[in-house]
Amino acid sequence: MGDYFERIVDVEVTGQEAESLAERVVDWMVAEGLITRGRSSDGMYSLQVDDGYEPGPNWQRAVADSSDPTWIPGPVAVIVGRDHHVGGQGMSEADSATCPRCDATTVIIDYPNAWEADQAAWQPFSDGIDTWKETGEGSVTCSSCGASVPVTEWQFGSGFDLGALAFDFWGWPPLSVSFHTELSKQLGHRIEVQSGKF
Repeated sequence: MGDYFERIVDVEVTGQEAESLAERVVDWMVAEGLITRGRSSDGMYSLQVDDGYEPGPNWQRAVADSSDPTWIPGPVAVIVGRDHHVGGQGMSEADSATCPRCDATTVIIDYPNAWEADQAAWQPFSDGIDTWKETGEGSVTCSSCGASVPVTEWQFGSGFDLGALAFDFWGWPPLSVSFHTELSKQLGHRIEVQSGKF
């Protein structure tokens, strides 16, 4: 058993823009009745924040299937600040990273031969991400083409994203494609969707 979440990460917003954009999107979701201004920590385990917005009277409009009348969704956590976000359970590294300059892929976790990261392969990315979190800029030199590439431009494997704004929907039914599209429109940026459990 466990508590499930669906996370939407804005992968384009800057650290400077994230807080004001988060406020605008919360205002929009409240106006649409998807969430309320009420806050709760019940059934919510986002590591970066202690509580989230309670679901609103029209929360069903955001999900793909609202046919179960007994379903009661949990809070929506709004996470502001540069961070790495992982889906699944217990993950902390990406399984791969592809250079956007030459399309070469660095394998970090060699599934199914290994279930843990090759730390030598991961270290440059970890260092670049840490620098980006602290300063807003960080890069990794591609071992294939030698280009120094901003860490935010690398294409990481499924379930690992960098972003300065994310929304965790705890205990909601799967969100609909139309909601993903509308939220991306409200953000004005490309999003990535993750799911996982605590």
